[in-house]
Amino acid sequence: MLMAIAAIVAGLVLLVWSADKFVEGAAATAKHLGMPTLLIGMVIIGFGTSAPELAVSAMAAADGNPGLALGNAYGSNITNIALIVGLTAIIAPIAVHSQVIRKELPLLVVLTLIAGAQLLDGDLSRLDGWILLGVFAAVMGWSIYQGMKGRGDPLAGETDAEIIAHPMPLKAAIIWLVIGLILLIVSSRMLVWGAVTIAQSLGVSDLVIGLTIVAVGTSLPELASALAAVKKNEHDLILGNILGSGIFNTLAVVGLAAVIQPLAVDPEVLYRDWTLMLALTVGLFLMGFGLTGWRRLVSRLDGAILMLVYLAYTGYLFSTVVGAAAA
Repeated sequence: MLMAIAAIVAGLVLLVWSADKFVEGAAATAKHLGMPTLLIGMVIIGFGTSAPELAVSAMAAADGNPGLALGNAYGSNITNIALIVGLTAIIAPIAVHSQVIRKELPLLVVLTLIAGAQLLDGDLSRLDGWILLGVFAAVMGWSIYQGMKGRGDPLAGETDAEIIAHPMPLKAAIIWLVIGLILLIVSSRMLVWGAVTIAQSLGVSDLVIGLTIVAVGTSLPELASALAAVKKNEHDLILGNILGSGIFNTLAVVGLAAVIQPLAVDPEVLYRDWTLMLALTVGLFLMGFGLTGWRRLVSRLDGAILMLVYLAYTGYLFSTVVGAAAA
């Protein structure tokens, strides 16, 4: 048990660090190769903040742990909205101005509904996975097309400024890209092994472990980005990163996991976890738009509500663990 706990802690630390180095190396390499800033911001940086979820879910699927793969993806979405947006809004109300945010919120609601429809038969097949990846490619393609027409991702300018402020030679960029990718895989393997070992030792499902410990751990890049955006008063970056990560998790992370290994879906994933994920997404939509129109603010009260929902949900999950242990 101690080895498993150590593997989770070390795996999470290494996972977050390696994801950061991977993104830094990838962004610098792309810049040297002449890739437009918009593509760096939307594709590489968007991928980078969700790289931990992608690596862990892919590894879990390959190891035959569908609960961990799904729990990590859906749990990260729940954590991102309920915990990260909630905590950030309590620190400073989130003002929303970007046209991109207005489009991404309803889009994420629609994509969540599509994901839910695939769960109805209790199975995510390889075909389901390819459909999700195809939708993801279409969404990214359309977003890039819209960005090229002058409606760029708000992350793009921030990304470009960071790369210019911290120039990296091409050789160093490639080295960090490779090292980051290798360590991303190694740390994911450590984390999955530790999570599955603890779940088996406690007699609980790897789904619950994925929804809680692993989901929070793999959401650390989003949390760091949100807190940094608060300091810079870049409110659009907060929701842009969270919503982009939600789209990535719902489509690319789950899609890749299902393509690697078809996933059996426990009933509670649909009626408990997916339902909450949908409710939080719709709730965030209403908080931003309001019932009578766009109000441009996620208030401290909204943040407190989101935090209470997260605490209640997590408390319920841990109560099921205690109940299972007592039985």
